[in-house]
Amino acid sequence: MTAPRILVFDSGLGGLTVYREFLEKRPDASYLYVADNAVFPYGDLQDEELVIRLLALFDVLIEREQPDLCVIACNTASTIALAPLRDHFEVPFVGTVPAIKTAGEKTKSGLFSLLATPGTVKRRYTSDLVEHFASHCHVTMVGAECLAELAEDFMRGKAIDSNQLVQILKPAFVEKRGVRTDIIVLGCTHYPLLINEMRKVELWPVSYIDPAPAIAKQGQVVLRRLFGENLNVGEEEVGNQLLYTGSDDIISNIGGYLSNIGLHEVRRDEIIR
Repeated sequence: MTAPRILVFDSGLGGLTVYREFLEKRPDASYLYVADNAVFPYGDLQDEELVIRLLALFDVLIEREQPDLCVIACNTASTIALAPLRDHFEVPFVGTVPAIKTAGEKTKSGLFSLLATPGTVKRRYTSDLVEHFASHCHVTMVGAECLAELAEDFMRGKAIDSNQLVQILKPAFVEKRGVRTDIIVLGCTHYPLLINEMRKVELWPVSYIDPAPAIAKQGQVVLRRLFGENLNVGEEEVGNQLLYTGSDDIISNIGGYLSNIGLHEVRRDEIIR
């Protein structure tokens, strides 16, 4: 049986948190990670502009790479472009959804926060999730400026300004009528890269919900439908790749890390011009 070919896509390096989850569950698969850092962060683009770009990118990627599954490991891209991508291509797509439902089920205080990009926070899609799955809770939505950029800088070895991080996180910690926020939903795949740093400056202990495991779980549902339960472990090792569309700065100081997670071939590829 042929091993699955999985394309994991993000505007930057945050989707590596999702890639790692897929790699753990399907080590037999062949992976292509695509970082569209030429226009990072996606929140700076107009919705229509982003949809047009992603359709053009995937026109090339799907024809050239022949993936069996495409994973949009980006909240902004998923909320804006997942439906058009699914309508346009026959290849199955798995997207990224803020874990509002999970938080609504797990919170004990009834107070939880969504920490996401300003674009994700303001979209009707996100407020609909709150209305449908957490209407019994007090949900604080925090649009975090520059947190994804801080996460990428941190990956490349730059120290985090703890005071800046405190100011970003502070609105997510809410106390009402003697109870406190007990869960923070990380609404961007970049943010789990900073969980340990967040814990150092949190106002009180909270649980953080990383979106990556749920994305990978849904991906396995699709892969089982396509390939069954069997893993092809033990076959010849596949060389997994990372492509990036913009500046070489994205990979500065992380070559060892990428190699450790199986991304041995790394190169720049504009994909579209």
